[in-house]
Amino acid sequence: MTVLLLLAASPLAMLAGFRVLGVDGGRHTASALALVPYAALAGCVLGGLALLLRRWWTGVVVSLLAIGLLVSLLPRAIPAEQPVAAGPTLRVLAVNLYYGQADAGRLAELVRTHRVDVLSLLELTPEAVPHLAEAGLFASLPHRVLRPRRSGAGSGLVSRYPLRELGLAKPSLLAQPSARVTLPGGSRVEVVAVHPVPPTYSYQDWQDALAGLPAADPAAAARILAGDFNATLDHAAFRRLLGTGYRDAGEETGSGLEPTWPEGLFPPPVTIDHVLADQRLAVRDYRVFDVPGTDHDAVYTRLQLPA
Repeated sequence: MTVLLLLAASPLAMLAGFRVLGVDGGRHTASALALVPYAALAGCVLGGLALLLRRWWTGVVVSLLAIGLLVSLLPRAIPAEQPVAAGPTLRVLAVNLYYGQADAGRLAELVRTHRVDVLSLLELTPEAVPHLAEAGLFASLPHRVLRPRRSGAGSGLVSRYPLRELGLAKPSLLAQPSARVTLPGGSRVEVVAVHPVPPTYSYQDWQDALAGLPAADPAAAARILAGDFNATLDHAAFRRLLGTGYRDAGEETGSGLEPTWPEGLFPPPVTIDHVLADQRLAVRDYRVFDVPGTDHDAVYTRLQLPA
């Protein structure tokens, strides 16, 4: 029984080790790290079972590992204090279109209902663009930087306010366009549509794409990274990106554990879609919306810029 308990606990120990050491390992371990919240809960059950069976040392060690992981998850469920910001409001929505198949009407409705100012579109195909136009999306968001590609490799930014295309992200397998948004009154903010490949497709390209995203620059305009990161807060590569000067909007509002992919129960739903805000921006609201036709949820946040 002790051997069986230790074998069952070995994946928990592995995940805890990778999490503490700050490494993602490879394609398989990176995928497993996305399941840390489930592993923490399973570890609590396993540790309790071991204690009930009087395998004291096994129960204590497994329980401590599980509690350690739970402690690392706790900040995602507690709203954080926001910086002082009295500038204009910017509403950002990001959605993976699932090879352009997302319901364009539902997307246009979300934009109108929540008065979205900037929309980040991932897996944007050439065929999806006219469908979005027919749904009236570009009537609400007339300014565009679109990079549609076949096989869902494209991305785009559409905005209520004027855009100036930039080249903030380093070249990657999937398009990651960026632009400067000029708000009424002259305030500016830079936005990147983020979509690295999944680590299961190419671990090194996933790492390179995340590392190639721009750091926040306190001397320049505030920056926002919005999209499908194919990474959770338990991935070291994602935490390194946060360490360059960003905060995760979901975590900041206490909604950091709300899953965004996939729609079904298998694989277990995880949080891989994010909006990262420059530390100078205050996160006032964050929500996750269902969009028919895609296996991703849309993520929305309302941000307030510095005065």
